[in-house]
Amino acid sequence: MTAAFQDFYPDEFSHCYGCGSQNPQGHHLKSYWDGEETIARFTPDAKYSGGVPEHVYGGMVASLLDCHGTASAAAFTYRALNREMGDGGDPVRFVTASLKVDFLKPTPMGVELVVRGKLRSIDGRKVWVDLSLTGNDGICAKGEMLAIRLRT
Repeated sequence: MTAAFQDFYPDEFSHCYGCGSQNPQGHHLKSYWDGEETIARFTPDAKYSGGVPEHVYGGMVASLLDCHGTASAAAFTYRALNREMGDGGDPVRFVTASLKVDFLKPTPMGVELVVRGKLRSIDGRKVWVDLSLTGNDGICAKGEMLAIRLRT
């Protein structure tokens, strides 16, 4: 299998609760290329239950969109710069400046959730990513992210 975007994060950038390999309690979300889009898969367990029985709480949905969105921003930027992750150059890392989430329907528990990212645009250090989260073959949430590239 191809390495995930997060596998290329330097240790000092790998402590995120959602996607950091250096966080033993975290989710360890992994993001990959899927053609021109990005994709991540995650199956939440019962401790992430929301107010509706058998459904995921909204904070978990936002967390998945957030972590996949910043990883996607980095991947889109590497591609725009004609660079490869892990190429030995300065790492390309992003933080979230803005995340808008539209919850379209309850997100089911106990099934694999699929998060997708599409590049909207890149302008200098700013990257806009359109996001979606599906479960049981239906879109549960959509997101719009503005990610800002860290100065390294």
